[in-house]
Amino acid sequence: MKYNDLVVDKNTRPSRKGRGISAGQGKTAGRGTKGQKARTGHRKMPAGFMGGQRAIMQAVPKLKGFKSIHTKAEVVYTDRLNELSGDVDNAKLYEAGLISSPFVKVKVITRGEFKAKINLSTQFASKSAVEAIEKAGGSFTKVTIAARQTSEDSRKGSRATK
Repeated sequence: MKYNDLVVDKNTRPSRKGRGISAGQGKTAGRGTKGQKARTGHRKMPAGFMGGQRAIMQAVPKLKGFKSIHTKAEVVYTDRLNELSGDVDNAKLYEAGLISSPFVKVKVITRGEFKAKINLSTQFASKSAVEAIEKAGGSFTKVTIAARQTSEDSRKGSRATK
């Protein structure tokens, strides 16, 4: 065995900074002299901190009011339901072009005359709309929104059929 063939792990300890001048990394400990970055805690600045200057979040004027995180229900009027018959749910309302998607909240509101006998299954309906539906011989059932099928769900379904 030769000296250059020896495999020895690195035998060094991590440097202990700020332990006196004789320790090699003493006094300023490699941070230079003075200034914000020479101080302790300079790495823990809050998000948006701009070096003591007024932060952009504080400089921008605030908007009045608030914005709700809840999506508003799409409105369907009872006079538009006269064209439908049988069981009516979000999917059927979507096919009729009354709502933008079968996966949205729907609220039925009274407008005009209502004469169709339907069994309505949506998320919301006004009291007067429920009365109009029942007066015409139909019924109203409150249901939750149908869950949108994710790509993972569709992959599981395709595996099950194989």
